[in-house]
Amino acid sequence: MTEKCGLVAVIGAPNAGKSTLVNALVGQKVAITSAKAQTTRARLMGIALKDDVQIILADTPGIFAPRRRLDRAMVAAAWEGAQEADAILLVVDAVKQRRHELEPLLETLKDRSERKLLVLNKVDASAKEPLLALAEDLTGKAAFDEVFFVSALSGDGVPELKQRLADLMPEGPWHYPEEQVSDASERLLACEITREQLYQQLHDELPYDTAVRPESYTQRKDGSVEVRQQIVVARDSQKAIVLGKRGAKIRAIGEAARKELAEILGQKVHLFLHVKVEENWAEARDIYEEIGLDWVK
Repeated sequence: MTEKCGLVAVIGAPNAGKSTLVNALVGQKVAITSAKAQTTRARLMGIALKDDVQIILADTPGIFAPRRRLDRAMVAAAWEGAQEADAILLVVDAVKQRRHELEPLLETLKDRSERKLLVLNKVDASAKEPLLALAEDLTGKAAFDEVFFVSALSGDGVPELKQRLADLMPEGPWHYPEEQVSDASERLLACEITREQLYQQLHDELPYDTAVRPESYTQRKDGSVEVRQQIVVARDSQKAIVLGKRGAKIRAIGEAARKELAEILGQKVHLFLHVKVEENWAEARDIYEEIGLDWVK
């Protein structure tokens, strides 16, 4: 059989379900998800296989109006992920829609030459008639080639979308080994798993201004791995939230992250976390590289 391989850019407004969709297409977790908007920061490649086809999915940050340097870096990473793609997927939350962020996206996409697919997500939570009207409206604004109705969470419609993406990929050798599901290093993946637990366990208590910085990632002789990470927050009050009473919260975050990372890596994990207050961390150039973002002015 002739091998095929191509790049698919997955873009959309914050919290549209892009990372959940990428995970569903790959068949396992490669990107963190959260109810908190703008969870994805850097462009991450998920690698899906369908028979003889390798589909490289660029899971991008949500595109929104950037205000801070971190915001600008995230939006730049999103559009970079769409460069020279064989197809662009615009993922839209069919319930919330986020029209104020969708409209600029549609305006930009209408002049793009790549094959454009509209993916209406969370359709299990919406009535059929409004869905059809939404699809017609958005297609009229950006000339989408095809429309797919999916629920990334339940998996409804995902196999059909995956098959269509496989059909669209050009002939060419695979870019990654068959067993590889992401281009993220294990060191960066470990940070992302911890960051996801921060969001899940602290919810609205912890502001968006939080980063997880890798310190060391060491393979031990006994086959286990030792991971040391720094949780960076902007204020002392945030540090107290992350630590919790007598350190209970950071222990719970660390234990949950350790268990998930061990399951993903298939080896025992020793995870050590500590919290650092760095008021202007979002302006610190070195952190950008460590969390997988390009520095922007």
